[in-house]
Amino acid sequence: METAEIRRRWLSFFGERGHTVVPSAPLVHEDPNLLFVNAGMVPFKPYFLGQETPPFRRATSVQKCVRTLDIEEVGKTTRHGTFFQMNGNFSFGDYFKEGAIELAWELITRSQRDGGLGFDEKDLYASVYHDDDEAISLWKKVAGLSDDRIVRLGRKDNYWNMGVAGPGGPCSEILLDRGPQFGADRDWEAGDRYLEFWNLVFMQYELENVRSKEDFDIAGELPKRNIDTGMGLERVAYLLQGVDNIYETDEVFPVIAAAEDLTGRRYGADRDDDVRFRVVADHVRSSLMLIGDGVTPGNEGRGYVLRRLLRRAVRSMRLLGVDAPTLEHLLPVSKERMKASYPELERDFHRISQVAYGEEDAFRRTLAAGTTILDTAVASAKSSGRSTLGGAEAFALHDTYGFPIDLTLEMAAEQGVQVDETGFRTLMAEQRDRAKADARAKKSGHGDTSVYRRVSDTLGREVEFTGYDQVVTDTRLRGLIRGGEVVERFGPGDEVELVLDRTPLYAESGGQLADHGRIRLSGGAVLEVTDVQRPISGLVVHRATVLEGEGAVGEDAEAEVDVARRRSISRAHTATHMVHQALRDELGDTATQAGSENSPGRLRFDFRSQQAVPAGALGEIESRINGVLLDDLPVTADIMAIDDARKLGAMALFGEKYGERVRVVSIGDWSRELCIGTHTPRVGQIGVVKLLGESSIGSGVRRVEALVGVDAYTHLAREAAIVSQLTEVVGGRRDELPDRIAGILGRLRDAEKEIAAVKQAQVLGAAAGLVSSAREIAGVRFVSHDAGDGVSADELRALVLDVRTRLGNDRPALVSMAAVSGGRPVVIVATNEQARQTGLQAGALVKLAAQALGGGGGGKPDLAQGGGTDPTQVSRALGVVEDQLRARGA
Repeated sequence: METAEIRRRWLSFFGERGHTVVPSAPLVHEDPNLLFVNAGMVPFKPYFLGQETPPFRRATSVQKCVRTLDIEEVGKTTRHGTFFQMNGNFSFGDYFKEGAIELAWELITRSQRDGGLGFDEKDLYASVYHDDDEAISLWKKVAGLSDDRIVRLGRKDNYWNMGVAGPGGPCSEILLDRGPQFGADRDWEAGDRYLEFWNLVFMQYELENVRSKEDFDIAGELPKRNIDTGMGLERVAYLLQGVDNIYETDEVFPVIAAAEDLTGRRYGADRDDDVRFRVVADHVRSSLMLIGDGVTPGNEGRGYVLRRLLRRAVRSMRLLGVDAPTLEHLLPVSKERMKASYPELERDFHRISQVAYGEEDAFRRTLAAGTTILDTAVASAKSSGRSTLGGAEAFALHDTYGFPIDLTLEMAAEQGVQVDETGFRTLMAEQRDRAKADARAKKSGHGDTSVYRRVSDTLGREVEFTGYDQVVTDTRLRGLIRGGEVVERFGPGDEVELVLDRTPLYAESGGQLADHGRIRLSGGAVLEVTDVQRPISGLVVHRATVLEGEGAVGEDAEAEVDVARRRSISRAHTATHMVHQALRDELGDTATQAGSENSPGRLRFDFRSQQAVPAGALGEIESRINGVLLDDLPVTADIMAIDDARKLGAMALFGEKYGERVRVVSIGDWSRELCIGTHTPRVGQIGVVKLLGESSIGSGVRRVEALVGVDAYTHLAREAAIVSQLTEVVGGRRDELPDRIAGILGRLRDAEKEIAAVKQAQVLGAAAGLVSSAREIAGVRFVSHDAGDGVSADELRALVLDVRTRLGNDRPALVSMAAVSGGRPVVIVATNEQARQTGLQAGALVKLAAQALGGGGGGKPDLAQGGGTDPTQVSRALGVVEDQLRARGA
């Protein structure tokens, strides 16, 4: 049975039994504690924590997950990978233990012909928490399991919690006996003999003082008992497909087969090669799914994980003997196997492949550069008589240049040099410990939303947004928060958060800044709204200052939008959609949105691109946008099913969570995007859009900034005024300005060169006189000179070197000079070979002189330079050098 079919059967089975089928959330999740979704229950976490009210009592999903905690271990065993899919069914105060066990047993034991998974009942066991007698009784009642097929285990194996205070409870796992060839009878620790493939969590207790997975206190029963189950899709697939592990399943092994064809090696023939084949198969699939959900390679966070996955795959193919690019052969194979479950991979594959192939090219260049650096390090080790490359050097290659350690080991061994792998591992462990410490610090990052939940529960429904059609709305004050506490009244000057039952004020979201406005209560109070947010789903909170009067919860009110600000932001938001579409028209579909901000009169738009936008292309994009403005296309919004929106070609923001019904904003037939923001009725009302420029804000992410409407007009008017002023200054027509200014600048550069040449000649002209004034101190010919103000460091260096040359090398000579340039002092010291043989080092002397100037310096023994911040101490700095020379003769 193919993996996609197991997935389909799961969703169909639970959907037919009253469960809402919830699409997989993107791998990039809003939880600040997670890089990626790493468990099937993560999207449902707010419901289990009581932060949000679930819109269903039963739900089921097949959730995409990524775990990368021990990425270096991937491939060394056959049981774990980075990307996996978790089948889950969930009950929120509906069925509990008996219902969960009944549903699970029915699905796994029903014949495949009748839509089940067809496991043989005689091979199935159940594990339970050691004192959960209720679960034991239910397994006997529902499944007819005898005592010898039910095993009691402790908290380590059969108790679930989130690692922090909150809900938890005992769990029960369904095990498959794979036979004596995988281990001894009733050896529950062996892992491969009695393989767990479905975990049923009975969430019934409130936990506190959670010190570890096994060490916590039970505070009491939850008000509503919940069910959270998880079945590993890949694990069930290899059990049903009759293969030994996840790497041999239908969604993963085709990549190994493709890698076999490319390398000429065979999976199963060599243990080290098998690890590499598994790394390639796992990482190519994981990279495909991560890029599909909008992740791009980078040096931090999610981007760094993706970069490591792609580079480990490329490196493993290299260790398998292929130096040429390989992702173009492997990634399409993975896409073909995964698209049955995730058809969007087919639609987005051009973008996905461009990102992956670009990273492979970059890494191949890194390998070339890293090889040169490694060769230099190995040569240095050999020349100094060492046979080992230091752990710090290997770590620098890995951490700074992305050069993998096993590649370092391999290439160093080829040159007869060992690597201090222990030192490298120590540095890697320290880095991991720092990362884990950061993660632990973040774990307490949950904002306390309980106060908002209390207000939301009192309200009993979502706050209605009327702002698409209204800027003034009659409403009622339904909740009030002051200083983090729910209160009933407010007074003059208070800073409060208000919840209305309906509001025209837009809460910040989707890149659009919040509305400002006023709220007037029937009792006469007036409040100035300066921010509007959605702290939890369905709740809109107005942050405001009481300008006058007093008020209380329950009063009728009128909410009014600051119309000028709203219109300015709406123009910017519509312009953002236009920038997005124009970028895609010019650069292709890979220029997908990575973020935005729409503020009054200004926008910024972040998009994915591996290279800068050419200046000429930016001009074309701006021209296209303003051309559409002249067409005055209508801007419309329609609510429709998300599948219908995709069929229309509506663009969505990667990583954003959308419901079954979405709002599609269209600009004529030119642009369509999923969007909940406010917009202008027609694009002509925007007036003009002026792109200010484009820049990089991270690996693979670019940013365009623009002005809109009056702000754009003001900017253009200011530029026109500057052009007029320049025209008056240089003369001629406006269209002649570039050539005239270029000519002026050229003549200016020529003049500066002539002046510099004359000045340098004057400075060097003093060399002969300085040589004749040389003094004899401690057996050394010594020249000390203050060149004064206005002499640059380059000019001073030329003078020092000229004097040193004129002094010759038949006797020790030391030259020390200082000058001031641009208000900052500089000191330069030079020695000849005879002086260095006596122990005089320019670097040591200049360091002391620079300290007198309030700075520092250094250099080589023959020539060194320093500087400082105090130009009044030049004489003292030169004196320090002379004192050091005299001290040698004392």
